Amino acid sequence: MSSFVGVLVSDQWLQSQFTQVELRTLKSKFISTKNQNGKVTVGDLPSLMVKLKRFSGIFDEEEIRQGLGESHSDMNDEVDFEGFLRSYLDLQSRANTKLGDPKHSSSFLKATTTTLLHTISEPEKSAYVAHINSYLRDDPFLKQFLPIDPASNALFDLAKDGVLLCKLINVAVPGTIDDRAINTKRVLNPWERNENHTLCLNSAKAIGCTVVNIGTQDLVEGRPHLLLGLISQIIKIQLLADLNLRKTPELLELVEDNNDVEELMGLAPEKVLLKWMNFHLKKAGYKKTVTNFSSDLKDGEAYTYLLNVLAPEHCSPATLDTKDPTERANLVLEHAEKMDCKRYLTPKDIVEGSSNLNLAFVAQIFHQRNGLSTDSKKVSFAEMMTDDELMSREERCFRLWINSLGSVSYVNNLFEDVRNGWVLLEVLDKVAPGSVNWKQATKPPIKMPFRKVENCNQVVRIGKLLKLSLVNVAGNDFVQGNKKLILAFLWQLMRFNMLQLLKKLRSRFQGREVTDADILNWANRKVKSLGRKSQMESFKDKSLSNGLFFLELLSAVEPRVVNWNLVTKGESDEEKKLNATYIISVARKLGCSIFLLPEDIIEVNQKMILTLTASIMYWSLQQPVEDSESSAAASPSTISRGTSPEPSVDEAQSPASVSISDAAASPITNGSASTALAITPGLIPVLPVDDSLSPATEASHEASPEPSISGEDDGSIVSEISHMTFDDTVSDTAISAQADDLPSDTATSAPPPVNEGRQPQSE
Repeated sequence: MSSFVGVLVSDQWLQSQFTQVELRTLKSKFISTKNQNGKVTVGDLPSLMVKLKRFSGIFDEEEIRQGLGESHSDMNDEVDFEGFLRSYLDLQSRANTKLGDPKHSSSFLKATTTTLLHTISEPEKSAYVAHINSYLRDDPFLKQFLPIDPASNALFDLAKDGVLLCKLINVAVPGTIDDRAINTKRVLNPWERNENHTLCLNSAKAIGCTVVNIGTQDLVEGRPHLLLGLISQIIKIQLLADLNLRKTPELLELVEDNNDVEELMGLAPEKVLLKWMNFHLKKAGYKKTVTNFSSDLKDGEAYTYLLNVLAPEHCSPATLDTKDPTERANLVLEHAEKMDCKRYLTPKDIVEGSSNLNLAFVAQIFHQRNGLSTDSKKVSFAEMMTDDELMSREERCFRLWINSLGSVSYVNNLFEDVRNGWVLLEVLDKVAPGSVNWKQATKPPIKMPFRKVENCNQVVRIGKLLKLSLVNVAGNDFVQGNKKLILAFLWQLMRFNMLQLLKKLRSRFQGREVTDADILNWANRKVKSLGRKSQMESFKDKSLSNGLFFLELLSAVEPRVVNWNLVTKGESDEEKKLNATYIISVARKLGCSIFLLPEDIIEVNQKMILTLTASIMYWSLQQPVEDSESSAAASPSTISRGTSPEPSVDEAQSPASVSISDAAASPITNGSASTALAITPGLIPVLPVDDSLSPATEASHEASPEPSISGEDDGSIVSEISHMTFDDTVSDTAISAQADDLPSDTATSAPPPVNEGRQPQSE
């Protein structure tokens, strides 16, 4: 299997100025500009650059031409891709100068380490290094490399093999990654390193990080600004994890009556932290309201009042009496240290208003001493409000999936954030590009209730155009926050997106349609090709709970990815949990973007089982025929490059404490986080789809949670396509807003997209 190396530029400095996403985009634009002779001249660049989003509205074509004329004497000279990149950077610099953006300029000047396009905050780097040294110092593998020197670039060098980032994710959200799936040798080969980064990025998405513009190649190269951005997100998720009613029901003290609880639940964790801070500041007699973690905290007064009310035993009158902000900030940090708060920032960081470090510091104070009462009545009320476990897991899955799409809006609380309809419109625009009429949409904040209903009515209209089942459903049902309906609707969209991706792979060959039963049959054939007897009767087959079928399926699509020495028999609950955790990490390591939890496999949640199987199928169908087919067909005795031979179920050994074997594992072929089920903008055209179900087996209904969406496949599995059978039978399950138990999906088909403009109206 060939390795993906991304867009390479001979000049390392030049390459360091761009992410792989930027390089791929610019390379595509450059190639499309070539003339009949296959060349690009200096004179061709103005018409190309004026269309780029970065320069749109800043320069006209003539201004760009004049700028290029200063560095090129002849506009007919041929220019290569690197020359184009240098011209881009020059124009970028001119654009910054012309805009005179004080915000951009100030951050640019304050940073100790800078490049032309990206800045690195040295104080933030030092704080993150201290965090890593503190939380990972006892890690069995990493302790040999710690502590990291914050004054050097050791952080970026250590992160290049992917182990550090994977371990940091597990610190932020324990249990996200199975340590057995991490390649932890002192020296990793390129395949193993790429696997670690793929596992890291897919797991980062699974805890809520935004990694749309980060690829594995960026991490392999140790891009400082991208690594710091990712580390910042991971640490932020760790520090803000308890700022919700489920983890900290005492937060109900922040609201005066129960009517404000919904507002509290809908707030982002940062907003909850500000609300908590202002709650205590008001009690302490502080007259101002803190609205941000930057300018409002520069003078240190807010910190002084906050710490005095939380820890009066360490209070010092000198803190408020001092006139020097730096001296006051120093006294604040001394006060915090007496409370055993970790020092995430220096007095200088407070005075300069470092928002990320201030947020981390306030979060640390909250964790150490939140000062909230444990009113039994309020705590019991908060516990009554929590959802059942299954609904909570589904909410988490759909929330993370939405955030992985790369939309502008970030969802913190699914049931609250979708009620104005805007988030759902953004999801629809990603899943079915061009389907949303933005001229008829109202962007938040929305004060008028009927505007929310209008947004949600458009959501329902588009859903019906896509043939989603929305019987007796109106926009007001979303506005009212009907949880079962919201989950059912989002399951349909997620499944529609998933099968559209499979359809995309097969659109060039045979004109076949994919159904849920075809996914089931594909998985069974893959496992059978290994000579195994395991079969999946349906996506709710209880025998799947031990995880062995999915490990065999993963081994069938890529023999090197499963270490069978780590697989258990799956007989006890503990063994099932070990296998399920390993399955999820191995699938992410392979390149699958999945959001299920081990409990979903153990309990055989048919929706999540379908997404897992389809994601593995999606990855497999993208591989070249010589690898995908030969790997699937290989028997244990013929695998010379793989990990440990696959024992029978009875021979499976108990999990060991060692990492996955040293055998070379296959790299991901696209160099990005994964072959994700999360669609990227414009990736999938909305094409007409038949509502057909395969009658090949009785699994047509039994196999899946709901009827299927059809799709098309890749030519690399033409031999597999011939095994699939199709007919035109249609089955549909309706979602009724008035039903007690709402089915969660239906067959869907996508009509041609409606493109009626992109500008949202303001209220």
